[in-house]
Amino acid sequence: MVPNLNPQPPLPPRNGSLAPKPGAGNAIAPPTFGNADEDSLNLRLALSMLRRRWWILLLVGSAVSSIMGMRVLQEPPLYRSQFRLLVEPIASDQQFDQFSQRLIGQLGTDFDYETQIEVLRSPTVLQPILNEIRTQYPDLDYSGLMSSLSVAQLGVTKIIEIGYQDSDPNKIKFVLEALAEGMIDYSQQEQQTGRQKGLEFVEGQLPVLEKRVNDLQAQLETFRQTNNIIDPNTQGQRVAERLSTITDEQRNTRTTLNETRSLTSRLEDQIDLGLDQAMVVAALSEAPRYQNLLNQLQALETELALESARFTENNPTIVSLRARREQLLPLIRAEAETVLGSEAVSEDIKSLAASPNPIRLQLTQDFINATNEQQMLAVRSAALALAENQARQDVDRFATLNRQYTDLKRQLDVATESLNRFLSVQEDLQIEAAQRTISWEILNAPELPLYPIAPNVMRGMMLALMAGLLSGAGAMLVAEKLDVRFHSPDDIQDMVKLPLLGVVPYRKEFRDKQGIEKTLPMPAGNRRYQTTPFLEAFRSLNANLSFFTPDKPLQVIVVSSSVPLEGKSTTAIHLAQTAAAMGQKVLIVDADLRRPQVHAMTDLPNVWGLSHVISMDLEVDDVIQRSPNDDNLSILTSGQIPPDPTRLLSSQKMRGLVELFRDRYDLIIFDTPPMLGLADAKFLAAHSDVMLLVVRLGWTDRTFLKQVLESLKVSHASNLGIVANGAKDFTSGSYYYYNRYFSNEDGLLPLDQKQ
Repeated sequence: MVPNLNPQPPLPPRNGSLAPKPGAGNAIAPPTFGNADEDSLNLRLALSMLRRRWWILLLVGSAVSSIMGMRVLQEPPLYRSQFRLLVEPIASDQQFDQFSQRLIGQLGTDFDYETQIEVLRSPTVLQPILNEIRTQYPDLDYSGLMSSLSVAQLGVTKIIEIGYQDSDPNKIKFVLEALAEGMIDYSQQEQQTGRQKGLEFVEGQLPVLEKRVNDLQAQLETFRQTNNIIDPNTQGQRVAERLSTITDEQRNTRTTLNETRSLTSRLEDQIDLGLDQAMVVAALSEAPRYQNLLNQLQALETELALESARFTENNPTIVSLRARREQLLPLIRAEAETVLGSEAVSEDIKSLAASPNPIRLQLTQDFINATNEQQMLAVRSAALALAENQARQDVDRFATLNRQYTDLKRQLDVATESLNRFLSVQEDLQIEAAQRTISWEILNAPELPLYPIAPNVMRGMMLALMAGLLSGAGAMLVAEKLDVRFHSPDDIQDMVKLPLLGVVPYRKEFRDKQGIEKTLPMPAGNRRYQTTPFLEAFRSLNANLSFFTPDKPLQVIVVSSSVPLEGKSTTAIHLAQTAAAMGQKVLIVDADLRRPQVHAMTDLPNVWGLSHVISMDLEVDDVIQRSPNDDNLSILTSGQIPPDPTRLLSSQKMRGLVELFRDRYDLIIFDTPPMLGLADAKFLAAHSDVMLLVVRLGWTDRTFLKQVLESLKVSHASNLGIVANGAKDFTSGSYYYYNRYFSNEDGLLPLDQKQ
């Protein structure tokens, strides 16, 4: 047993638990973990990736560029030449153009360059030319010719360009000359054949058009004779004008008739007589004898009225006057029958005997005249209505006839125009057939190519270089996507939004498990200071921890990692050595009861340790060992590995030990097992002030760290911090100058160089 130099505080009761001090070890709310977008690559990450994987870019890029460059350099030279054909007449040949346009307009076709080019590329046209070429180059077949031949219209011009490419310039010239000659012959044959076909077509259509014109003329003549018309349009206009006149006259007649009816009605009301009575009065007023008898009757009536005022009814004078009146009445009636006839006299003799005054007689005469005019206007209106109806029927009939006549006339005009056009085209084709055939024209003859068109070495090498760079960059991206490890502290910060408390440089001896640092160098003299970037990293970590919880002093630190071999034990030991060197009273506890490493790294025995203190009745001061290199550093090893480490670390006695350590030491550091799949560290984290997660660069899997952080969300974990371990070539910010400053192999620099 190692002698214990520390005073021994009383241990808590064996069957009891150590009650934690109020306010000590209280869990602080777990931090919020950020979600990093792993798919986004900014410039900083790209540079970091380039530093790590430059060899992939160099290897893949060199391979691709070399292969493509070799192909460019080994590619045989390729030559090309061409000639151009004018396939349509230009504007200077007006006569031929007019003839061609008439025929083209009638046949409904135009020069189709796309179709013509496909015809020129067809075996029907090229096979005779190929037979000529094979007399000198027998190995050339249709497929080989087509693979190197190009036929295309030159822009929107009337020119077709034929090109050919090959590695033999003489072969190119020979092939193009044969093609030019063969295509000129083809154009002459096609023009003769096309002109003959056009003439045959026109001559075949002329009889049909002539018969069509004759039939339409006969139909038009029959139509005129059947309907007894010459020009239905002119005749229809006349009928329409007559209808308009009748309509106006009918409107005027109806207006006059309405006025006459109104006058007749007023006169009838004034004389209070019907038409027959008015005619009787008018006729009797013209009879002299009848009027004389009426005058006598009127005189008797007057005398009788005067005498009736003086005498009674039985007076002889009155009786005599009445008798004379009775004698005149038959005479008056007889005279009326004589004037009017016996059938017309049906009224009372007294009314007939009335002698009208001149005004009434005039009104009676006006009434008779108005009645006669009314009857005449009614008869005229009826006659005009019949005439209007007949005129409307004639207008409708002429509209139908005019439409039929117009259709026939239009068909006849179209047929006549077509016949005239075909006759004109026939004449033009006959004239053209007698003239010289105009074939396609060669604008430039094929020439012997002097300079190759391929390969373009400069362009090919540039493309090879670009392809190599793109391939290397793609390979780097693929490798980066497949790599799930952290490679720099920036990678950790991008994924985990937790404070990065320290960055520990990479040391080869830890990988080889040789030469572990056991003590921190102390200042030696006034001029020199012995240190290394590795030790300075832990000094910086210790300083950052001192400011991490400014509201209360930091005492308990739990150090863990996601998976094994991330350097958590190394980090815990060197952090304890650094704090002890700064004058703090430090205790490091190996709480990794599964694979303890502290005793091996500090060269201390592990006969008794933490597992014995928790499970047995032992004093903790009896098992705590003093560091041989630093009086301020105490070490509690793990002890024998128990069957259930989690039960021991979660026990009440463990909680009491934590509170006991808080009273005895300035800083307590717990080295705990990895957290992925294990709950040991979580039980101690609940009683700590800060929990440090060590992440080994180039080793830790992103997924594993993310799982661990997610599991800490549901636990009562205290403040969390990250320590990046094993940083290689970390040259950003202050670390760049830091590494340059301590670049001496011995770690010794003069003080004047530090200023």
